[in-house]
Amino acid sequence: MLHDSDSAFTPNIRDLFGTSPASQKLAQFLVSLSANQGKRHVEPEVHIYSDVVYFNYYPLGLSLSYTPHDGYKPKRSDAMQDLDQELLSLSGIDVYNKIEAIQEGKKTYHAYPLLPLVLTLSPGEPNGAEPSALEVTSKITGKEFLECLGEPERKGGGGRAGGPGIWCEWSKHGIMVEFGGPEAKGPNAWETGKDAVWQCITLFQPKDI
Repeated sequence: MLHDSDSAFTPNIRDLFGTSPASQKLAQFLVSLSANQGKRHVEPEVHIYSDVVYFNYYPLGLSLSYTPHDGYKPKRSDAMQDLDQELLSLSGIDVYNKIEAIQEGKKTYHAYPLLPLVLTLSPGEPNGAEPSALEVTSKITGKEFLECLGEPERKGGGGRAGGPGIWCEWSKHGIMVEFGGPEAKGPNAWETGKDAVWQCITLFQPKDI
């Protein structure tokens, strides 16, 4: 579903960019997600690398990636309590849909509980007709993403049996979409992918192209 420039939506998930794992804004956001799932609090599973730290909230269908700054280099041997969270800045957000099981080890991502997800879009040409937002339900397909966002700047996947599903990236909007189901895989994936439903949406800061 597309929306014109007069529409307004809250909360805007993109407002979390740049926050630390310890920020009050993030805490309030996670409380709203947990409450929607009938839970009081969900602890993340944390994966630590020197250049990125992942906070994975499997029951909430959410993964947050943080970039260290000011020369900070976390150690893989660190525990969550050892992290200097104020030196981590949120740079990527993964939101999951329940099309097929997406697993890391023995963990499975559930569906993100606050759908539809409203994504604000970067302005197009002056006085252009581009929508200012995209409302993503659990059933949005590849065709609908293309109708709203146009041709992606990057894409991949598909092409061989048993290979990964197709994905598209709209760099100027800071949106990457991975598609799930049989329509997104195999040698004919780019023909059938128009009917594939999204599996994971990755949000990042828009890039100049």
